[in-house]
Amino acid sequence: MIPDRSDGHLAAARLSRPGLRGREAELERLSALVEAVRDGEGGAIALLLGEPGIGKTVLLRETVSIARAHGFLVSHGRAEELHELAPLASLASGLLHGDPPLLAATDFADLAGHHDQRIWLVERLAQLIEERAAGTPVLIAVDDVQWADPLSRFALSVMPARLLSSPVLWLLTGREDPELHGQGSRTTTFPLRPLSDTALAELARDVLGGDVTAQVGELLDGAGGNPFLAAEMLAGIAASGADVPGPPERLVLGVRGRLADLRPDTLHFLRIGSVLGRAFPLADAAALCGRPASALDAEVDEAIAAALLHDDGERLLFRHDLLRQAVYADLAPSVRRALHREAASRLVAAGRRSVDAVPHLLKSAEPGDTEAIGLLGTAAEDVSGVMPDLAADLAVRALELVPARAPMAYDVGERAIAALTRAARYTQARDTGDALLARQPPLDVFARLQCVLGDALWHLDDVHELARRTTTALAAVTDPVVRARLTARQALALSRGNDLGAARETGERALAEAERAGDREARVLALWGLGEIALNAGDCAAAVEHHTALSVFDTAFLPEEAVARIHLDDFDTVRRLLRTAGDAPLRPAMLIWAQGTLNMGLGRLDDADADFVTAERLEADLRVPGNLVNIRVNRGLLALLRGHREAAREHLNLARVTVDDRPNTGNKATLRYFEAVVADAEGDHAAAAERLRSVQRDHPFLRWRLLRPHLVHAVHIALRGGDRKLAEDLAAQAAEHATRNPTVPTAQGTAAHAAALVNADHGLLERAVRILLTGPRPLLLAAAYADLGRGLLTAGDPAATTDLTRAHEIYVRSGADAEADRVRAELERATNRPGRRTGRLRPRTDQGWGALTATERKVARLIAAGHTNRSAAEALVVSPHTVNTHLASIFRKLAVRSRVHLARIVLAEDDGVAGDDRA
Repeated sequence: MIPDRSDGHLAAARLSRPGLRGREAELERLSALVEAVRDGEGGAIALLLGEPGIGKTVLLRETVSIARAHGFLVSHGRAEELHELAPLASLASGLLHGDPPLLAATDFADLAGHHDQRIWLVERLAQLIEERAAGTPVLIAVDDVQWADPLSRFALSVMPARLLSSPVLWLLTGREDPELHGQGSRTTTFPLRPLSDTALAELARDVLGGDVTAQVGELLDGAGGNPFLAAEMLAGIAASGADVPGPPERLVLGVRGRLADLRPDTLHFLRIGSVLGRAFPLADAAALCGRPASALDAEVDEAIAAALLHDDGERLLFRHDLLRQAVYADLAPSVRRALHREAASRLVAAGRRSVDAVPHLLKSAEPGDTEAIGLLGTAAEDVSGVMPDLAADLAVRALELVPARAPMAYDVGERAIAALTRAARYTQARDTGDALLARQPPLDVFARLQCVLGDALWHLDDVHELARRTTTALAAVTDPVVRARLTARQALALSRGNDLGAARETGERALAEAERAGDREARVLALWGLGEIALNAGDCAAAVEHHTALSVFDTAFLPEEAVARIHLDDFDTVRRLLRTAGDAPLRPAMLIWAQGTLNMGLGRLDDADADFVTAERLEADLRVPGNLVNIRVNRGLLALLRGHREAAREHLNLARVTVDDRPNTGNKATLRYFEAVVADAEGDHAAAAERLRSVQRDHPFLRWRLLRPHLVHAVHIALRGGDRKLAEDLAAQAAEHATRNPTVPTAQGTAAHAAALVNADHGLLERAVRILLTGPRPLLLAAAYADLGRGLLTAGDPAATTDLTRAHEIYVRSGADAEADRVRAELERATNRPGRRTGRLRPRTDQGWGALTATERKVARLIAAGHTNRSAAEALVVSPHTVNTHLASIFRKLAVRSRVHLARIVLAEDDGVAGDDRA
């Protein structure tokens, strides 16, 4: 018989027992959450929050037991305060243990081999968990998440949203909201409050038996409703009675009383352990005590008997972190510092990793400590790929420990500048470098510092300062490697100027110097600079040549090669590049950006939008929004093609905010162009033309890159704004670009189209159509057909209907609803049939099966058939990240929360289609 769950008193009675007094309501909600995940309601997150000792761990353990009883596969881990530097340690503590473990050691070893690729690592980890959850619900519990290492925190920020459709329950405890849950995740927060007087009285009866006296009640008031402190007090009362002089402080009765009864050697051992952390190997404590581990049996036994320590078979643990803190607090600050410093030295001497010693160094190292400086630098290098912010903090701390006039300051400072730049802390990197330069270093050091500062200045878009500094440093440099790097950075700076010929000469000189010096970094910089120069000059073939050489030399630049080839209309090669990028691309956000750019060119608007959403999400995950303006502008352009003006305006507003945060030249020019497009769409043609003029006037180096795929639209904007001179300038620009790229159909067809608009020449429009028919961009072809049809319609030529129909068909296939409707209206005029609605698109719905795009329907059917995100991605030849985006959109449109629900909808939909076919 199923119990009546509406009877709250019966549920409370069932859940209330010693150790859980006062937490019955929370436990019932947690139990319901476990059952919901088990029953196919999708993934969820539970956050247990509160002060130390408030009962988080007890509730977590009880929920783990409930989940196991319901058949969950459980990962139960704990973050440790002094272990927060080891990548993925907090998650690994649970994933690799259990019966059976959630992950095999071989799986984790494979992950560890890619620890420098955060996005790939988390995606692969999510795939493994998804596979395990396919047949069995999973609970992943992490206690004390406030101490989690940065990589585990990153994973916990990303994976819950990624696995929202799988039966995975995330159970996290912390002292405050860690803000780890991803947007859209189902999160239930349990703020644990102090126990009520009734619950404290029940707790006292559990420990003491019988009724609670007034004196005991007064003593318990000192616990402030904290169950752990109350239990410690009650243990003390049970041992020595309540008739002691004066009301004790919170831990005096429960902890210090026990410490006072310990032998001095045991107390010293516990103090050593408190320095090592809540959990520590006996061997480490023995080394700090200066005694063999075998000689500490008595101390360990006494500490366990006093209920201060617990032995889990691998390590010794303080029974609660408050106990460790109470012991640690009894140490004088100078003693703590000395013990932490000694612990660091002992760990290094024992062959442990630098990241194991660094937490102790951060609490103990003093200026001039050369060993600490070296270890901090090593640790920064070790974690830089996966935890760049932490690496920057460690490198900066190492620099702070170097005495002001010590010669090593420059080497340590150079590494700090590089670490800050990798962490995207560009202003701090520049300021750190300038502080070192103010010390007037030797000329060779001056040149080296200016060279490493080049990256920060480039990302700050301070190209004039970059050019000035590289020129000054080149006058002082003697090292051929540093000279090659400086010359390459100078070429990059010049790529943003007006004299691209001089920039090209500088780039070629840099490449020659790099090859003579045999320096990889200089060669990468030189090829990158030459590719940028070629793109800014509108020389697509040269851009492809340099970017291809660059991506062969360094696969991290494969997205740049893909984009360069898109400009060359070499879409087939781009498809092959994206398919063969490998399972672990170094820059997945940029690679998916390139995929979106390709899909936009191919007229696959729904897929392009999904790609851009995915790229934006990946940038947000990494907290490095380097391409956000371009993403939002392209999404805005897509919105306008579909007729969603409000969405376009939202994208514009967000792009403006981003430009305020990252006001570089490229972002400003891209934003100004999009402002022109939006103003034109809203009917403010004069304002649109003015913004377009400012792009031409203020950002000449971007002309070839920015307006290339949008030039015909820009000519329309200029003509509607009454600025014929601007339109002629744009047409001349297109003609020059065509001359530089004689084999590129888009360049040739766009030039003919632009000239036709300026000169009202139907023959040129027909030529544009013929050329664009040989190219890969259907929307440009549709625009040419539409303009040709309009021209013929104005001239009264009946052939207008054919061209307008072709334009309409292309727009419909691409999902460019607004353009399709505009052409449809002109078709009605051409046929003199105002009531005609042939081919008119029905408005897209926002919800239900009809709201899904064609690709989303494919994804839905694959997932419903049992595919994982990874196998669905392989079937569709796309990134798993893109499948994640499609799946999130599918769940939102269908209002479902799990794969089980999705499968039911797909089955019903397909049955309905089959029934219609049979009928």
